[in-house]
Amino acid sequence: MKLKLGLPKGSLQESTFQLMAKAGFNFSVSSRSYFPSVDDGELEGMLIRAQELPRYVEDGVFDAALTGHDWIVENGVDVVSVSDLIYSKQSMRKVQWVLAVHESSTVQSVKDLQGKRIATEVVQITKNYLKRNGVEAHVEFSWGATEVKTPDLVDAIVEVTETGNSLRANRLRIVDVVLESNTKLIANKASWQDPWKREKIENIAMLLQGAINAGGKVGLKMNIKKVDLASVLEMIPALRNPTISPLADETWVALETIIAEDVVRRIIPQLKRAGAEGIIEYPLNKVIY
Repeated sequence: MKLKLGLPKGSLQESTFQLMAKAGFNFSVSSRSYFPSVDDGELEGMLIRAQELPRYVEDGVFDAALTGHDWIVENGVDVVSVSDLIYSKQSMRKVQWVLAVHESSTVQSVKDLQGKRIATEVVQITKNYLKRNGVEAHVEFSWGATEVKTPDLVDAIVEVTETGNSLRANRLRIVDVVLESNTKLIANKASWQDPWKREKIENIAMLLQGAINAGGKVGLKMNIKKVDLASVLEMIPALRNPTISPLADETWVALETIIAEDVVRRIIPQLKRAGAEGIIEYPLNKVIY
């Protein structure tokens, strides 16, 4: 038996493959192929645009898929939301769909767009947003280059952003946040009722979440004299209480912990001065809570 897994082609593809590799699933694909190979005989992957994946999962073409919360909402599908996976193209954080206008625009709130024209790729999300705010405006689908359409072609846009850099570069001003979104692992309802498929999907979710949890963290191990242990413990911002193990020399112990990667450059010299020896820093692929 195989689990059919939909993977996002396009902007999320590289970061998704990197995350899957940290989770233990190594995908490889040629530039022209939509069918990546994977080192797991129980998986069968296919690359499809994230915008379309929710619909194919609902229809049972895929048992599960990685796609955005935004596209689930936009398509209005009925699927199982298995896990929130906070990663995106450039960072490990959520993205935002924002209402934006040209910096020269007089628009200060969504109310000012009554009867105006808005361009976006998420037409249904934008229409729902306008309805919640009691505004009637013309919403048109944008095929791309949405940032350049205001003010000459439309009065405002609804566009996705991670950092806001592209909006600022195109002299756009954010008026409001329409929707926050993140990547999700979703499943087809019938597949979720199949015991084998459900366990496989849950295992993938656990490993992917573990890979995300490991982001920005490293393992640290060292040897320390028992008399210096208390002072060393005060220095270490541990994920949980550090592991302390006895050594053959009863006056020494081994200490192991997980800390934020950006703390290491500061804390290692302090640990060395406090008497720690044999300090080893190592990367982490997964942290399972």
